[in-house]
Amino acid sequence: MDNIYLYLFILSVVLLIGVIITFVIHNHKQNQLIDEADRIVNRMIRGELDERIECNKEGRLYRLFHDINSLAAILGAHADNEEKSKEFLKSTIQDISHQLKTPISALSIYNEVLSSPDNDDETIRRFNSLSEQEITRLENLVQSLLKITKLDAMSINMDIQEVKVSELLKDSVGRFEYRASKEGKILRFIEGNPECSVLCDRIWMGEAIDNLIKNALDHTNDTDVISVSYKELQTGVEIAVCDTGSGIDEEDIYYIFKRFYRSKKASDTTGIGLGLPLVKAIVENNMGTVEVESTVGDGSCFRLFLQKCRK
Repeated sequence: MDNIYLYLFILSVVLLIGVIITFVIHNHKQNQLIDEADRIVNRMIRGELDERIECNKEGRLYRLFHDINSLAAILGAHADNEEKSKEFLKSTIQDISHQLKTPISALSIYNEVLSSPDNDDETIRRFNSLSEQEITRLENLVQSLLKITKLDAMSINMDIQEVKVSELLKDSVGRFEYRASKEGKILRFIEGNPECSVLCDRIWMGEAIDNLIKNALDHTNDTDVISVSYKELQTGVEIAVCDTGSGIDEEDIYYIFKRFYRSKKASDTTGIGLGLPLVKAIVENNMGTVEVESTVGDGSCFRLFLQKCRK
């Protein structure tokens, strides 16, 4: 009987060592992959936009690399189409380089830690979770950059059609009701004329509204109120997303629609400074405008002005 237990113990140790070795090898390969991607991204930053990261396999990292390649291709095409876009390209790449380097460097560090054979289960779980967070951050960053760049390059054909405002806003509010409830915040939809319609691309405009609501949730505290409403004007329709949160400093108002701009008060939030610029790009591509009013300590109100359908 003792021999059986000894055999099972030895077998368990051998299996554990095999699992650790397999895990270390996997993370070593992933670390090499990330390092190579980091080198290629740096070459892209230097203007070598014909460079591409290998992405012919399945997995989240390879999907991310594909998106980075697409971003480089779009930026390259944009530069070829317009001479004046050279300055835009230069500043955009500088912004991208700053944003990409941080999570890629973090991933490299995490994978070095995971490659150590001395890791216990808790360390492995912790750094796996951190790696997943950085990959998600990279995915969100690249997807937002892709959208803004496509809008700038006018490579997206907006499907402009008649859209009922109440349905558009209800859909967006519904997507954030759970988060608002979980954070102890009050999210209200104030409905106006149910027949009120605007001319816009429903999917893109829905994303703009989503970003405004998310921004409001990011800058409010427990018991604060976020209200989403609309009203008809003589010249169009006004959609408003207002909150009773921290508000925006007067010195920041001018810059909030600039890419990657982060005020000092926003340093403790998880945003990357692309939500509001994306809102502005979407609204303007739908023949509308966006304005903001804010008072520190009393909250902010973002207003979109869109063309209404005339019967």
